[in-house]
Amino acid sequence: MPAYCTNVHPAEDLPGIVAQLDRHAVPVREELGADTLALGLWLSAPVARALASDAIARRGFRAELDARGLTVSTLNAFPYGGFHDDVVKHAVYLPTWTDPARLSYTADCATVLADLLPDSADYGSISTLPLAWREPWTTADDADARAAFAEITDVLRMASARPIRLAVEPEPGCVLDTVADAIGWLAGHVDPDHVGICLDTCHLAVSFADPAETVASIHRAGLSVVKVQASAALHVGEPGTDEARTALAAFAEPRYLHQVRENTPAGVLAADDLPDALDTLPAAHPWRVHFHLPLHAAPPEPLTATTGVLLAAMAALRSTVEVMPHVEVETYTWSVLPGFDQTSLSSGIAAELRWAASNLGVAV
Repeated sequence: MPAYCTNVHPAEDLPGIVAQLDRHAVPVREELGADTLALGLWLSAPVARALASDAIARRGFRAELDARGLTVSTLNAFPYGGFHDDVVKHAVYLPTWTDPARLSYTADCATVLADLLPDSADYGSISTLPLAWREPWTTADDADARAAFAEITDVLRMASARPIRLAVEPEPGCVLDTVADAIGWLAGHVDPDHVGICLDTCHLAVSFADPAETVASIHRAGLSVVKVQASAALHVGEPGTDEARTALAAFAEPRYLHQVRENTPAGVLAADDLPDALDTLPAAHPWRVHFHLPLHAAPPEPLTATTGVLLAAMAALRSTVEVMPHVEVETYTWSVLPGFDQTSLSSGIAAELRWAASNLGVAV
């Protein structure tokens, strides 16, 4: 069953989270006609800390979820907090995996998830950032991050009778920019029973990597795809035209970072944000933009969505693994989507989940 990620909602305290579930998650479940709805739950660091330190509060929160027909097998522990501030940009990568606060937050999430897992879940998953933004990053930082991963692995081993697995999510511009970077850093250095890959298919598309070969390379390295974030990026074949530049400019909003890659015969060129790309990239070859698009709705022409990358990645997984990883629909950008009416958010989420059920082979 695909989950939808609740980082689309701005609530960062427990009463606010429960209110958002009533406002959006329950209507989504009802619109889908489902008895239960899976969530990819996002908890800010203070909420995760409060729940992790209070078993009674965890049981109470589990009861709130159960009463609403909501289940949680996966947490998104990438954003630490402030994910709906007016400007997020590079702040989303803080604290890094060199900071003990990141380790503590992730450990808290593991404690919470162990008590939220439904009886039917084989394992729980927690997605996390790809160490840090790429700059600054030193040899000492790398050693600190490896030590933190060893420590969180010990925490995960003890967290639950059922496995809790950490899923590292490569992202353009970060220390682990691509899946290949993540494989190089993880393979042979982590316990693959507890640490693997979060395959965000928007990020994968932006890298211009081949989806089937990417999935195969993960498994050749002895790692697994713990979680898929089902997502689509912006694609434009001729970014230098006036029509394309006008369409792209509508997506150059101030809250989130929208990394851009241009796929040239000489290699992939990079810009760290869409306004930078519009100013500096040659725009002579296709672009892909890190902007999570609703899976069921095409962007305005001449822009397209990279849902084909998602479909190819899922097909490769189905042909490779016996048990599919957790699938989480992660369109956190509804609030900054050009022209979107925020009053229809629940209907939009429901439409995405219907699309996922019809196209990804995972039933709602």
